[in-house]
Amino acid sequence: MSELADEYFDAVTGLMARIRSEEGDAVAAAARILAEQIGRDRLVHVYGPGGHSNLASQEVFFRAGGLMHISAILDEGTLLSSGALRSMAVERLPGYGRIVIERAGIGSGDVLLLVNAYGINAALIDAALTARERGATVIGASSRTHADQTAADHPARHPSGANLHDVVDVHIDTKVPVGDAVIQVPGALERSGATSTFANAYTLNWLMLETLALLAATGEEVPMWRSGNAPGGDEANARFLSRFADRVAWL
Repeated sequence: MSELADEYFDAVTGLMARIRSEEGDAVAAAARILAEQIGRDRLVHVYGPGGHSNLASQEVFFRAGGLMHISAILDEGTLLSSGALRSMAVERLPGYGRIVIERAGIGSGDVLLLVNAYGINAALIDAALTARERGATVIGASSRTHADQTAADHPARHPSGANLHDVVDVHIDTKVPVGDAVIQVPGALERSGATSTFANAYTLNWLMLETLALLAATGEEVPMWRSGNAPGGDEANARFLSRFADRVAWL
């Protein structure tokens, strides 16, 4: 059993090491966009259309040590809590992402961060295209390898066949391998040990840290969440809640 633990640990940490060594420029570019937006007291919208990709949008929303200007789009359509098979069907539904972005009111002057493990599904691409049509700046985080190696006629794909990295202003490659899972357990039918949640969480938290560093360097106070379970957490958060309660839809 320890061999499996070591193999999985090496795979996950190796993936994060690749992101760290290869995506610095992209993360820096994205952080500048986020810092400029937050510096203007504007929200940064985060959407992860896809079953487990929704976890990425939740990872940096209402999170201890997180930025209060992060506003997650937690649309029920692709949440696993609405039904796993339903989630997969909705993320493959052309036009659905457009509805979500229009309903969220994303438009000119907004920043949208889209996160998806594979970077191909119809809801994701529609969300990106619609946001850009409406004048928003769009940042994407997804696996270029997975997208490029997925067949053009795969049923999950947007009708245009576009990949997320082709249709955003800035793209961060999360390096998730094809199929996501990386460990072949002897005797098992399929590989196991998924990596995308680790890749997404590391990438987004790194992006938030770089954004915070830019904001903190200005000397201005940056509204941040403290854990409500930590001493003084509720009091610390209450200082800023009035600024966001009516602006962040899922707060």
